[in-house]
Amino acid sequence: MFTEMGIGDPAQFSAYATDFEQFAARAMTAGSFLAWLAEPDSGGIVAGGAVFIVPWPANPKARKQERAFLLNVYTEPEYRRRGYARLIVRTMLDWCRSQGFSSVFLHASDAGRPVYLSLGFTSTSELRFDFT
Repeated sequence: MFTEMGIGDPAQFSAYATDFEQFAARAMTAGSFLAWLAEPDSGGIVAGGAVFIVPWPANPKARKQERAFLLNVYTEPEYRRRGYARLIVRTMLDWCRSQGFSSVFLHASDAGRPVYLSLGFTSTSELRFDFT
């Protein structure tokens, strides 16, 4: 996924994967990280995505003191345009709605943006400052 997005140094992906596995294990144990996978009838995992729940202050738009972020939505290239990403995202949205979230957030890749927009996502005014 990150290679396709041109993010990071591929030589460091193995170290990143180890760091992410540790993060995900801790967050899953805490109940703040949930993942969904898609498997076709032929077997094998071809797509997936996750929801990460973080503490967030209540505000006029949402009194729930948590925020849901969708992340790592990915479909293997040979299985794209078959509805797997859409199914994963809809499933995660249904789960978030059932948990009382009034909205969800994500950072979309250029390739993923059309899927999210077609599902009703809107662009926001979020900005970021990188120290590197």
